[in-house]
Amino acid sequence: DQRSALMHDKFAVVDGATVWAGSLNFTFSDAYRNNNNVVEIISPRLAENYTTEFEEMYLRREFGPTSTANTPNPTVTVNGTLIENYFSPDDGVAAHILSVLRSAQSSVYFMAFSFTRTDFADALTEKAKAGVVVQGVFETRQIAAGGDAAWQALTAAGLDVRQDGNPYNLHSKVFIVDQQIVVAGSFNFSRNAENSNDENVLIIHNPDIAAAYFAEWQKVWAEAGG
Repeated sequence: DQRSALMHDKFAVVDGATVWAGSLNFTFSDAYRNNNNVVEIISPRLAENYTTEFEEMYLRREFGPTSTANTPNPTVTVNGTLIENYFSPDDGVAAHILSVLRSAQSSVYFMAFSFTRTDFADALTEKAKAGVVVQGVFETRQIAAGGDAAWQALTAAGLDVRQDGNPYNLHSKVFIVDQQIVVAGSFNFSRNAENSNDENVLIIHNPDIAAAYFAEWQKVWAEAGG
């Protein structure tokens, strides 16, 4: 991409029908050392979205803020499951995630490699004040490197958050809302992810998928300790 900002996507489209996407970089460490997540979804309409994004970059060399806002199917339904699909910077991803967070009625659990957005932190704090269970795990190294804005805000508000226990990286970028909705993808909870980088996010409305992500969250939470 020849830019200082990141082409931060990690996805593949197979045969115009299957999408493979998540937080996992195609590296040894991400496959075997870091905490990551990936989903495989069979949907030609979703594949059309990712193919469109790929062609923006590969054929037209449009990256970051220069890319065209042209996601053909921002919502799709796969076997009865609603899936929202957005790309940054052109689709206003942060606003869609905020909408999901503000809709929480019972719980929000998260795993975050980089979490510096204070608007996300403020939404979580407000939900906690309203009685919603909010618990999350931050990547320790990112906090140590100065990416601690959300960590400081949430701990100051008395929320139950931890730093991860993996000696390598907690690399997931996930919210689990009401045990019903999963927000996942390449999108870190940061200003650069929203405004500068090329990113993708999936918002999956499915309790079975949420349960799978919650099981991973529980492992990460336990490893983080008290």
